[in-house]
Amino acid sequence: MEPSDRVRFAQSRPSFFARNQHQTSRLGFYWVASRGPNWGIVLAVAFCCVLAAPARAQQPPEDPEDDKQLGLWLDQGISSGLTPNKSLEIEFHERYDEVISNFYEYFVQGGIAFRVRPWLTVTPLYRYQRFPGNPAVAYENRLLLNVTMATSRGAWRPNLRIMPEERFPDNRPASARLRFRPGVDYTLPVRMKRRPVLVVSNEFFVVPGTNSFAAGGSFTQNRFQVGVRLPITDSFSIRPYYLLQSVNLPTGWETNEIIGISMAIKVRNKTK
Repeated sequence: MEPSDRVRFAQSRPSFFARNQHQTSRLGFYWVASRGPNWGIVLAVAFCCVLAAPARAQQPPEDPEDDKQLGLWLDQGISSGLTPNKSLEIEFHERYDEVISNFYEYFVQGGIAFRVRPWLTVTPLYRYQRFPGNPAVAYENRLLLNVTMATSRGAWRPNLRIMPEERFPDNRPASARLRFRPGVDYTLPVRMKRRPVLVVSNEFFVVPGTNSFAAGGSFTQNRFQVGVRLPITDSFSIRPYYLLQSVNLPTGWETNEIIGISMAIKVRNKTK
């Protein structure tokens, strides 16, 4: 064999390493192709994805009545006497938050107040509430029972309000909530025909069962309030107040400041 022929034969014949690598690659391809996908792993991953998607979708939203940053609350109440022991109570409320730049809530509520005892008043109420611009909850219907106990001790008037309520928010399950508000009114010792009254209270919110909204526990909210009621006439008064609203979120407690102005009007029936 000529040297040139030997060179051509060596160049045309693949090496042992190249032949072995080529055969190994083909065997590996045939092995992978011959085995189908591991359906157990595929089904397990798909099942986890199916479970994770509803879990994210079912995460309840934050309570739309929670104030954010500095807020302004405006309250107007009208009380019209029906009998010596009964009166019609109507209230209007408007609320702003985010440094008084966002009108996020307003509601109207009404009911009949029954003065069962001089120290006990029971008022069943219905409330219709709207949340402008809230993408999760547009409105809420609410049933309330206001039970207020109060007694006078000179210039002091300690009081306790217990108010169970049933909430029916839009697109959310209904839930019950209990509200407890102990407080005290103190008539300031100033020489005025209509003396101003210092009003201090602290309200606790408890959801004993299922909550319509996300919360960090059953104790969902606390409101500390201090203000001064200024009687303008015998039937009209204004009460500016300062309120701290603490909300128990899943991430922890959050507290925001609120400035409020409350106006109260009493309509007395004329005796014949």
